[in-house]
Amino acid sequence: MAPQREWFEKDYYTVLGLQKGATEKEITRAYRKLAKEYHPDANQGNKEAEEKFKDISTAYDVLGDAPKRKEYDEVRAMAASGANPFGGAGGGGFNTADFGDGNIRFETGDMGGLGDLLGNIFGRAGRRQTNRQPGGGPRRGGDLEAEVHLSFDDAVRGATIAVQLTGAAPCHTCGGTGAAPGTVPSTCPQCNGAGTLAVDQGPFSFSQICPRCGGSGRVVEKPCPTCGGGGAETRTREVKVRIPVGVKDGQRVRVKGRGTPGSNGGPPGDLYVTVHVAPHALFGRRGEDLTLRVPVTFPEAALGAEVKVPTLDGSVTVRIPPGTTPGKMLRVRGRGMPRAGGGAADVLVTVDVVVPQSLSDDQRQALQALAATESANPRAHLGV
Repeated sequence: MAPQREWFEKDYYTVLGLQKGATEKEITRAYRKLAKEYHPDANQGNKEAEEKFKDISTAYDVLGDAPKRKEYDEVRAMAASGANPFGGAGGGGFNTADFGDGNIRFETGDMGGLGDLLGNIFGRAGRRQTNRQPGGGPRRGGDLEAEVHLSFDDAVRGATIAVQLTGAAPCHTCGGTGAAPGTVPSTCPQCNGAGTLAVDQGPFSFSQICPRCGGSGRVVEKPCPTCGGGGAETRTREVKVRIPVGVKDGQRVRVKGRGTPGSNGGPPGDLYVTVHVAPHALFGRRGEDLTLRVPVTFPEAALGAEVKVPTLDGSVTVRIPPGTTPGKMLRVRGRGMPRAGGGAADVLVTVDVVVPQSLSDDQRQALQALAATESANPRAHLGV
């Protein structure tokens, strides 16, 4: 990606509230938090929040992409050294000209290492090069964030849910093409679809945005009556989201191409859905396995027993071995959560030995008789 003028003027790390050395996880975490806070759906009618959301999205688009971030850091370092190709002739050893169309042309002199840096950043071929791609070209749409709440069973088995989104969406009349029904956009005859025109000015060779198509490479002869040729409209739309089997609480599901529409023929952004899973009355989760605590009586733990335990698909019989101690874990294979590739995980059963709070006379006498037969001291290893 070619550097933008804004890269020299705006500190994207500050926009996301981060230091320059932030890790990828820190950048993503900061973006999600701020995007949720300033999202247009949560701040309807608030223009300031809308602009803030755009800045946050732009910052993440650059810092969240490793190659873009590397170029951005190089550009910022160059600007800090006093070399700014967007500010006219300066101490960097080159001359610039801004023709007001978003294309900045420059001619480099003998700049040593800085010249090599500029050549790498701007893709310089030889000693002179056109800077930037036209700002009017195809642009990808922004990403959207949404949240859904699922029952434990739906999260375990997977589900398809409907998410309501309010905001920019492909025009329902033209399908996002911007052309009136029955027509389609055509290739721009002036630039032949390139979006730019080559211009030679003496020692300079540069490109400029095509004035006919505005850089999109397409022209709409008969605009859509609903969107006026823009291809997008503000409305509430329903998006079907497929929640995968075994989704975890807090997991994000990406729905490709269901974000805001792109502009000038650019692709739409994506929709990211954060899933919140309600707890289950009986089961917990450990990775792909279900967990369950099962109470047994002291005689069942001491003598062994067969007890029924619930699963997601009915009950199964579990054998309690003689001499089972409290907290012992038993594994019931193949009766846990379904796996996306087929089959099922396990149920991990933890045994809780129930100590009676009150005893009948017969129970008390039986236990006293048992205690009288005990010869080993279970606390002997404590030395007391």
